[in-house]
Amino acid sequence: MKIEEIVSMNRRDFTAIYKCENCGTEKKGSGYDDRNFHDNVVPNMKCKNCGKSSIDLQTEIEYTETKYESWEVI
Repeated sequence: MKIEEIVSMNRRDFTAIYKCENCGTEKKGSGYDDRNFHDNVVPNMKCKNCGKSSIDLQTEIEYTETKYESWEVI
């Protein structure tokens, strides 16, 4: 899965539309804007339709910029 669009954001919590690179299925879900979430959680999300993740497909993981630096307190 990858983040297609961030719909809303409050501090580091956000709601986004995620899209499967394999079958194109989209889903709406929540997330947390830090390096761990973007680098580890999103690529390991499994699609409910096809059961594949970005790691399973061995696709190149997109670098997603965070809104705040990791050291910033919000």
